[in-house]
Amino acid sequence: MTTTTLEKTPSVAERPVGEFMVDTTPPTPLSEDTMDEADKSLEAMGYTPVFKREFSTWSSFSFAMSISGVYGTLMSTWIYGLQAGGAAAIMWSWVIGGAGAWALALSIAEISSAYPSSGAMYFTLKFLAPEGQVAFLCWIAGNLTCGAGYVNLVGTVTGSAATEYASSQMLLAAISIISDFTYVPTIHHVVAVMALLTVVHASINTLPTLWLNRLTSGYVVFHVSVLVGACVTLLAQKKDKHTFEYVFTDFQPTSGWSPPGFAFLFGCLTPAWIMTSADSTARIAEEAKDPARIVPKAIANATTFTYFIGFLFNLVLVLCMGDPLDLINSPSGQPVAQLFFNAMGRGPAIFFTLCGFIVMNLVAIPGIQSGSRTIFALARDDLLPFSNVWRRISKRSQTPIAAVWIYAALEITVNLLGLASDTAISAVFNVCTVALNLSYVIPIVCKMLYGRFERGPWHLGRWSTAVNVVAVAWNGFMTVVFFFPTNLPVTPENMNYAIIVFTFVLLFSVGFWFTHGRHYYTGPLTQASRQLVVATRREV
Repeated sequence: MTTTTLEKTPSVAERPVGEFMVDTTPPTPLSEDTMDEADKSLEAMGYTPVFKREFSTWSSFSFAMSISGVYGTLMSTWIYGLQAGGAAAIMWSWVIGGAGAWALALSIAEISSAYPSSGAMYFTLKFLAPEGQVAFLCWIAGNLTCGAGYVNLVGTVTGSAATEYASSQMLLAAISIISDFTYVPTIHHVVAVMALLTVVHASINTLPTLWLNRLTSGYVVFHVSVLVGACVTLLAQKKDKHTFEYVFTDFQPTSGWSPPGFAFLFGCLTPAWIMTSADSTARIAEEAKDPARIVPKAIANATTFTYFIGFLFNLVLVLCMGDPLDLINSPSGQPVAQLFFNAMGRGPAIFFTLCGFIVMNLVAIPGIQSGSRTIFALARDDLLPFSNVWRRISKRSQTPIAAVWIYAALEITVNLLGLASDTAISAVFNVCTVALNLSYVIPIVCKMLYGRFERGPWHLGRWSTAVNVVAVAWNGFMTVVFFFPTNLPVTPENMNYAIIVFTFVLLFSVGFWFTHGRHYYTGPLTQASRQLVVATRREV
């Protein structure tokens, strides 16, 4: 792939709008006295440390657990397994799909140990891909991952937007139960509450890293306590439970697909949603102590814990769910909230649904932190328009506040599509998993193909290649599956328009690369290359 060298400066007409607004003053670096070995390693990779390292082993693990948010996220995505075939589809899609997502997370953990940076998987391509391909691959992976480059409705932003949307739905579902289902949430209510929640979550993310670390440390305790409490209460209150044979063998396909067993694959969207955001933890690497060890351990341990506790939670829910059709047709729009109501009664159902709402908030807050760090990392590399604004670090909080607010604004913008139609917003949300998975798979494939990977202190040893192959094969296959409509026959209302959104994103990114990007973008911009670029521009 041909890229323009720094000596060949593009003409004024060829430059993007944002390039003329580049702030040549780098963020205020940390002093020599406050720099540790992790900061020195970051400098060796070409970046000036600007964040305070507050995240410990425990708070990093809690951050990773909160990003998955298995209790709340499973509540909001359980409908996929129900529609895919009921009990057996729920359980086996978690076992098989979760294993594929687990392999992907372990592969991400291994790479993040070698190259800990806020740029996460996007940044690692600088080291994993051949020099001549770095710029193009980073351009594509960056656009797929950040959701805030030249295409705003992909990857991380859509995932965070979906979390805010689900939080709003869960709160309104609890209100519906309180009203004995006389209140039915409308799309306008969902979007209005979503916008308010997003502003609150963004405001929290303007706090200094020390406070974010303190808040994060308590997430996992509340999260696990609620999940265990819900399981114990369900098992104690529900009298006529299903048998274990029913749990693993009862398959009631309603999708219309033939053979019916194919529909089970759509249930794999639930573990994909919950477990494939492991990269989010890698994005706080510049705020973690000893990130080459702490970050990959947090990813691996949190994903492993999520896989097994998610299996147990699914098992309890299926044992206690009663008739699955009653849950699918719930007036609250939340099958698990309806299950709580049917099995435990009004009071406990309200309590545990509100707990789900709180957990989803605990997913959304670190989600904005992670996403804003991606905005910062890409702006640091001059990949975004107005990069000088988004990479600014607040002197008060030592965090990129401008990046936080533009990220929150993008979340709200995405969710406004819900006012157009459920089909439109579903298409954007479905693209999230596909875009994130592909942006993760690209570095893993480069790691296996080009032999440039130098492992960090945390690695998979002799299992590395096998785990990488499983991660790439399974997630590549599921990328195709997630483009199919979940129900047949296909109508304008149930059509999965994710393929159209994704194709537009990909074609736009590739096209913009050939018409503009290749003339000025050279890949992750280290401090040395930034100084050279600035010097070159001054000569024009």
